[in-house]
Amino acid sequence: MQKYAEYIQQIEIDSLWSGRKHVVWDLDPKVNVLSGMNGEGKSTILNKVVKSLSGNGEFPSHMLKGVRLKVFPEDAKWIRYDVIRSMDNPTLSKETLERIDQPLVVSELDFRLYQLQRRYLDYQVNIGNRIIKTIQSGDPDAAAQAQQLSQPKQRFQDMLDDLFSDTGKKVVRTENEISFTQMDERLSAYKLSSGEKQVLTILLTVLVEDNQPYVLFLDEPEISLHIEWQQRLIDMICELNPNVQLIMTTHAPGIIMDKWGDYVTNVSDITDQ
Repeated sequence: MQKYAEYIQQIEIDSLWSGRKHVVWDLDPKVNVLSGMNGEGKSTILNKVVKSLSGNGEFPSHMLKGVRLKVFPEDAKWIRYDVIRSMDNPTLSKETLERIDQPLVVSELDFRLYQLQRRYLDYQVNIGNRIIKTIQSGDPDAAAQAQQLSQPKQRFQDMLDDLFSDTGKKVVRTENEISFTQMDERLSAYKLSSGEKQVLTILLTVLVEDNQPYVLFLDEPEISLHIEWQQRLIDMICELNPNVQLIMTTHAPGIIMDKWGDYVTNVSDITDQ
């Protein structure tokens, strides 16, 4: 049986760049923000860690030489993880476009949303099955328990309505795929602005993690995000999945305002020559 880690305790990288800069980064179980000047290696550190994981989250030491992870519990050999990078290639390959049946999907961010829509459908089926099982259990508190199961999805929808309120967009709550209304017109998720797509991608990724322990790697998520959204981002992520461990890079002071300043680590503090 696969045993999954709840979070990463420490990242050690023997060589960040061709024999230079040994990295040891002790992590908080909940929030970790890596900062530093351009070119210091923030994204390189995240990329090396992600590359050390297999597609299903396995991290044996032979996967990538020089990267070691200490996890909790220490005998776990798998990690549930998601990765979101801010760069949005404006076009997809012809092969990718031919594989999907959605003409509005034209960029890498669109494709990420397309994949998430599939995960969102699975998430809703799983929640629905749990609600049915709960109601049929005969438990005196079954109705309250069933309502609790539906709360994360409702909170996710409420967040989006709040974030997009200045433009009058609202989530359509009667359909299984995510779409919006704006001035009484239907609007596909693929028609959102780049910043709206970015925040939707992040929050939807966290929602479909379904409250399980996950490690979410975010590489400079602030790109295209309004300053107010940057300030709220970490709080929204932690609310949607209280069991997530966030490991992110950023240049944006807005991301770490208020209570998150103590969770920031500078690249220079975890590297040596």
